[in-house]
Amino acid sequence: MTPDDLTPVLGPDDSVMLAAFEGWNDAGCASTAATDHLAAAWNAKEHATLDPEDYHDFQVSRPTISRDSTGERVVSWPGTIISTADVDGAPRLAIARGIEPSMRWRTFCKEILDHAENLGVSTLVTCGALLVDVPHTRPLPTFLTSEQEATRARFGLEKSDYEGPTGIVGVLAHEAQQRGISVLSLWVGVPHYLGHPPSPKATAALLVQLERLFDTSIDLGELIEEADAWVRGADELAADDEEISAHVEQLEALMDETSLPEASGDAIAAEFERFLRRRGGGGPKSTD
Repeated sequence: MTPDDLTPVLGPDDSVMLAAFEGWNDAGCASTAATDHLAAAWNAKEHATLDPEDYHDFQVSRPTISRDSTGERVVSWPGTIISTADVDGAPRLAIARGIEPSMRWRTFCKEILDHAENLGVSTLVTCGALLVDVPHTRPLPTFLTSEQEATRARFGLEKSDYEGPTGIVGVLAHEAQQRGISVLSLWVGVPHYLGHPPSPKATAALLVQLERLFDTSIDLGELIEEADAWVRGADELAADDEEISAHVEQLEALMDETSLPEASGDAIAAEFERFLRRRGGGGPKSTD
């Protein structure tokens, strides 16, 4: 089900946590870029930081060294930050943004959800990006699902029938459901031949759908111009490579065909499911 078909929305009476993590579930870093953009646009304030010692292998996710405004060297550790934002007309929002942990996933999810419950969160929206067979020249597909019957009924959604490997957002969603928290899963498809970050067109697509879900506006700032520049760069790549150009044309024909009026959202969603199964266990592709 695409967010375009959304019926009820999350409003000021709702308390929502939006979660995204770098790594397996974040093709082109599109989902974490979306949460970063929203946190900046809505002036989110840090609420809590999870201790990275408990969850990360620093040989996999290494700390970085930079210099502050005084010239002093600063070590930045990989981890997860929970921030909060309160904007008129929008849901009360908590944002969990970090890096997929290397270990102790259940404990990691418990700590995040404990914070969510302390903040009165009633709905969790997990956000991800996956590599799919779509052309950069068309609108990038987004889709929204839920595993809970009551949540699907409220929003007019469908249940994903994906089975296979999952990432931290899939585990977090499952653990949230066990606590009785309503869970929505929002994804964007990123062209598989342009999977390296950044992916501003995919980030913008996610933010537009969050606008619909929250029934409010999000200032996209320079993101639209960045997305246009990304498309131009992809056009140049295709123009210089006959194989990529032919592949893009093939994907355009396929997407245009499935976008005909008689092609339902169900058919498009089913094609995504088939693609996920074809990919097996490699790459960022989980839809919980």
